[in-house]
Amino acid sequence: MGTVTSKDGTTIGFSRVGDGPSVVLVDAACCFRGSGPMPAVAEALTGYTAFTYDRRGRGESGDLPPYAISREVEDLAAVVEAAGGSTFVYGFSSGAVLALHAAAAGVPITALALLEPPLSFEEHSGPDVRDEINALVAAGRRGDAMIHFQVACGVPEEFTAGMRQSPGWPALEALAHTTVYDLTITATPPDLASIEVPTLVLDSRSSDERLRGWADGVAERLPNARRRTLDGEWHGIAPDVLAPVLTDHFSHSQA
Repeated sequence: MGTVTSKDGTTIGFSRVGDGPSVVLVDAACCFRGSGPMPAVAEALTGYTAFTYDRRGRGESGDLPPYAISREVEDLAAVVEAAGGSTFVYGFSSGAVLALHAAAAGVPITALALLEPPLSFEEHSGPDVRDEINALVAAGRRGDAMIHFQVACGVPEEFTAGMRQSPGWPALEALAHTTVYDLTITATPPDLASIEVPTLVLDSRSSDERLRGWADGVAERLPNARRRTLDGEWHGIAPDVLAPVLTDHFSHSQA
C-alpha cells in the first residue's frame, strides 16, 4: 500500500499486488479498495503487477473541490506514473469512461480494457440527476441520494431492495456525493476517435440491452477496438472469468 500526490495536491491511496507488467484498475461508482471487485481482479491477474486505487473522495484518498474530470484524470495519471510511467489500464463502468478520458488526454496507456462503459450518445432530456443528488446530500439525506443514484442508473430492484440493511451500507452512504462525479464523467464523452491504443470492450451476457448498446457504441467509435461478450451476472463478470481475457488482451497488445 502507498500514496501518490495528484497535480492539485490531493493524496491518492493505492495498493500493488503481483509481479510483471503493470496494470492499473479503475473502479466503478460506489466502489473503492475496501468495497468492490477490483482487489479480487488484481489477485486473479497472475503474471502482472496490478495497481488498485481509491478514486478521489473515497476510501483513503482525499478530495479537493471544485470537482472536475481533469482532476480525476490527473489522479489516474499519478497512479500510472507510480506504476512505471506507461501501463495497461482496465476500467469498469464509470471507471471505464474515466480511463477513456485519460487516454484521450494523453496519459501514457499501452492498452485499454473496458467493461460496460456507460456512455450514451443520445441527447439527454429531463432533470439533471446530479442536481437532485447534490440537493439530497446538502439536506443530509445521503442514504436517499445513494438510492436515487442507483435507481436513476437502472440498477435492478433486486439489488437495491435490501441495500440499506447490508453491512456495507454505512460505507456506501458515505460515498453518496461522489456519485455526482461519476455522472459528470459519463455525461461528457471524450474524443473516442483520438484514442488509438488497442482497446477491448466487454459486456456480460446477463446484462440488459441498454448496457450492451452502450458497449457497442463505444467500440464502434474507437479506431482500434475489439468487442467481446463474456458469461457473467448483471453488470459484472467474475474475476476468474475476466482475468484470463484481460491477460490475453494485454499480452497481445504488448507483442
